[in-house]
Amino acid sequence: MQHVLQAGLSTGMSATDGIHTGEHVRPNPARETHPRFDGLASVIPENQVPSARDLVTYRGKYMDDRLSASFPAIQQAWQHCFSKGVNFIDNAQAYGTGESEAICGRLFKGMKKLDFVIHTKYFVIPQLKDLLHPKAAPLKKLEGSLERLGVDSVDIYLVHGPIHIQSISTVAKGMAECVEKGLTKCVGVANYSLEDMLQFAEELAKYNVPLALNQCEFSVLRRLPELSGMIQACKDRGIVFQSYSSLAQGRLSGKYNAQNPPPKEYRFSSYDMKEIDPIVALLRTIGQRHGVGPAAVALNYNMCKGATPLVGIRRPEQAEQDCAALEWRLSNREIREIDEVSFAGHATKMWQQG
Repeated sequence: MQHVLQAGLSTGMSATDGIHTGEHVRPNPARETHPRFDGLASVIPENQVPSARDLVTYRGKYMDDRLSASFPAIQQAWQHCFSKGVNFIDNAQAYGTGESEAICGRLFKGMKKLDFVIHTKYFVIPQLKDLLHPKAAPLKKLEGSLERLGVDSVDIYLVHGPIHIQSISTVAKGMAECVEKGLTKCVGVANYSLEDMLQFAEELAKYNVPLALNQCEFSVLRRLPELSGMIQACKDRGIVFQSYSSLAQGRLSGKYNAQNPPPKEYRFSSYDMKEIDPIVALLRTIGQRHGVGPAAVALNYNMCKGATPLVGIRRPEQAEQDCAALEWRLSNREIREIDEVSFAGHATKMWQQG
């Protein structure tokens, strides 16, 4: 089933929009969709500077006992991140049909388990395991992940999306079992709406397992999780909010522009670069004040909003430009400047509910 999904994505189906038409999404400026929203209402204090030394606490039920060809470049990037205090890796069973987990297993060789944090995600597209073992599917699939990662347990195990065939209560029970068996410390969700996130948290609570995090797309080009109250709800309940596509698949990094657009398969925040170029220009201008590039500004913005940003890194230079987002902070005035040109973003029934 996973191979069928990947074939569908390559031929035009989109995980975010159903059938991809090839047309760009029309941007919806946040200042127009939410004119009264105060973008500074819940940002981190002005005297708080994003740093790799800041620890993120993921709530869990703790027990008493506490792309192969480019691997050299990936390893160098990992080593650079690790040297800067960034020791967290996001993964999923769906990434490269398990190959991404296997690559991480190679990265972790020789390292102590306490030196890094790893989470992976339960593959929610129905497979034979889901049909034959609906309650045990999360556990059975996690066992495969652990083998590929070369570890006895992961730090966090997420439900990858809201489209699983099982009910929320059934999946929550399966995820809780993974905690009880010591195969994961924490449980999270990804792409869940606020309503579904809260329901999932309630179901987990029946097994004395707290919901640790929700991971959704969030960036200057998609502020919906902030504008809808998702980020604040997470903060109020001790749930970590993680942002994926934090650089809008490179659109906010300065790598692309109207004359050099990103590949068509980069469909998250798929606006015409003509609409995005002015935003990148502002990020670059602000970055010059701090001696960093636009990517670092975009990531610092997410952190100031209370999100823990995730980025895809394949090369050492990408690691360097992204780690430059640490040890300094945007001023509130600069955050307002970015808010003014930001987009609200769109949700979809199929995947991006959060």
